[in-house]
Amino acid sequence: MTSIVQKAPPGVGRRLWQARWPYLFLLPTAVLYGLFTLWPVAASWWYSFLSWSGFEGEKTFVGLQNYRDVLADPLFWNSFGITMLFMVVTVPLRVALGLAIALLLNHPRLPFQRLFRTAFFLPVVTTTAIVGVVMQFVFDPSDGPVADVLRGAGVPGVDFLGSPDAAIWTVIAVHTWKWVGVTMIYWLAALQTVPRDVLEAAQVDGATGWQSFRHVTAPMLIPFFVIITLLTIEQNLQVFDLVMTMTGGGPFYATEVIELYIYRWAFAATVPELGFASAAAVVLGLVLLVVGIGQLVGVRAARRTAGGDA
Repeated sequence: MTSIVQKAPPGVGRRLWQARWPYLFLLPTAVLYGLFTLWPVAASWWYSFLSWSGFEGEKTFVGLQNYRDVLADPLFWNSFGITMLFMVVTVPLRVALGLAIALLLNHPRLPFQRLFRTAFFLPVVTTTAIVGVVMQFVFDPSDGPVADVLRGAGVPGVDFLGSPDAAIWTVIAVHTWKWVGVTMIYWLAALQTVPRDVLEAAQVDGATGWQSFRHVTAPMLIPFFVIITLLTIEQNLQVFDLVMTMTGGGPFYATEVIELYIYRWAFAATVPELGFASAAAVVLGLVLLVVGIGQLVGVRAARRTAGGDA
């Protein structure tokens, strides 16, 4: 009888040593990520319990007082409401417009498809700060091209970035124009999963383009709709650079999103309050955490739906 002797699996230390080269090459990235991402996040949680300007050496522990002050500040709720308005308007707009563009560019008979896709995606790769600065010139009420066109059409001049009623909608329009290309790419990838033979069979049966989309394409896109919507929500909560360069949060706090509110208290206030700003940042982080959890649940539900359909 031959006895089979099974060797014990190597320990954790030995396995790490055997795979030392990949970990060694990942070490610089891990160190930089820890220094510039993990440490600032952990520090902001600690600073949120302190009364500290960020420049003085003296720090006073105040517990939850900063959170009470943040939640009692009307300007915080103003910025929160503007952020939610921005998200509620831009998310459906980007998702619907991105789908419409993707359906158009996915049509097999459309000429110059690659050219049009590049044209719609080009604003995405343009630096947001540069877009904001250029848009200040474009919407200049005195000699900007938009003002010139309106004056030529006999329309009274509108201060798109200087009016509290118009500024937020101008920023929303520019944001949608810049980032709809990302949503378009998501939808184009989703449309590639729809079998071409199924669409051709629907056309043979006499289905119109709208009927094919409604009864064939749309049901297959539902899992992707959930994922794309959640991704767009998360992206639209991070609009600091565009708003900062276009309006700086003005006029009269009409475009001050939460990120700008945090920046103002941490760096732009006459007397900076880093502890107060950190508390506001933690509140924003909790909102993003809820969105992330919703994204995870939505992705899993979409996968189950796709698996059930399969």
